[in-house]
Amino acid sequence: MSTMFFQPSPHIVKPYALMDLDDTLFQTQRKIDAWQLPTAAPEHLVCASVNKQGEPLSFMSQRQAAFFNWLLASTELIVVTARDRHEIKRVKLPFDSWQILTHGAVILSSNGEPLGAWQQHMYDALLPLQDKLAQLSAVFTKHAQSASSHLVFTAHRDRFGRGSAHQDLTIYLAIKHGQKDHQALAALAEKLPTLIRGFETDFYVHVNANNLAILPHAVHKRHAVQFLLAQHLDAQRPSFGFGDSLADLPFLQLLDWYGMPNHGQMHDNISR
Repeated sequence: MSTMFFQPSPHIVKPYALMDLDDTLFQTQRKIDAWQLPTAAPEHLVCASVNKQGEPLSFMSQRQAAFFNWLLASTELIVVTARDRHEIKRVKLPFDSWQILTHGAVILSSNGEPLGAWQQHMYDALLPLQDKLAQLSAVFTKHAQSASSHLVFTAHRDRFGRGSAHQDLTIYLAIKHGQKDHQALAALAEKLPTLIRGFETDFYVHVNANNLAILPHAVHKRHAVQFLLAQHLDAQRPSFGFGDSLADLPFLQLLDWYGMPNHGQMHDNISR
């Protein structure tokens, strides 16, 4: 058997870049200040997302904008985000490939259409959990209405199924603290398994700074990435990705290479 040595080739195979968005490619001004990001002087900031009123909300530093521009030119960039189909529209960046949204519950093709087979799979997984999600929603809705509560509660929903079976289903529940008390959210996360019977059988909890999410086990970025890699992406092409959260690590571990920004939850845990 002869040994092959590397020879440069003019034929460039674009790798897949599977990228988390918030706090990985861009972030709010508050986090820019907290992390003391370089090349983030006001005159260098590039608006990456807007709020519900259309006002600038999240920004890329000069370095982040250069990195994103390189990704667009040199890779097939695939979005992997907790943002849902409404929230992703507030990201003002040019995406033209697959998008994995809502913690992996939704996969959109390059033309923006939901992937039918995955929609049906999620329909089958989420339908039996709707009663329990409704119970949890009622608990948090009542609690959020209390005068002493600082919790901001949101139920994330979308349409799933095929044909006449299409139905609006709750995917997961999100809770924020109005005064950004991260410890209060962490304490709440510890109490959640006592709220309904069999909680841990059906759900898991993810907490990252001021975001707490209650998710069915069937909803995970890793599951969606695994499906996309197996069913739709070219196995001969290399893949890499970046994410900032511990919840990103399982999907990143499916790729050939992965990394993180030098700030955020995953970086902080590794640095301890």
